[in-house]
Amino acid sequence: MKVELRAPMAGVFYRRPAPEEPVYVDLGHQVEKKQVLGLLETMKVFQPLKSPAAGTIVGVAAANEAPVTDGDLLFVIETGS
Repeated sequence: MKVELRAPMAGVFYRRPAPEEPVYVDLGHQVEKKQVLGLLETMKVFQPLKSPAAGTIVGVAAANEAPVTDGDLLFVIETGS
């Protein structure tokens, strides 16, 4: 089953914790439920975006530092069930 993680509100999406750091996750990475996959900056506040399920990242829809709006697709996770 595929599970989508969508932006909960408008802001700027970050795939990395800092510019010189690697991305939190990429295609093919195994993730656990509630694992941080990225950050969303809204009004100068950073909110961690956590995985809704355990599985494998099969889609990354938003680029690092990209503006997103409420409901934009960010990640697709393939679960085992």
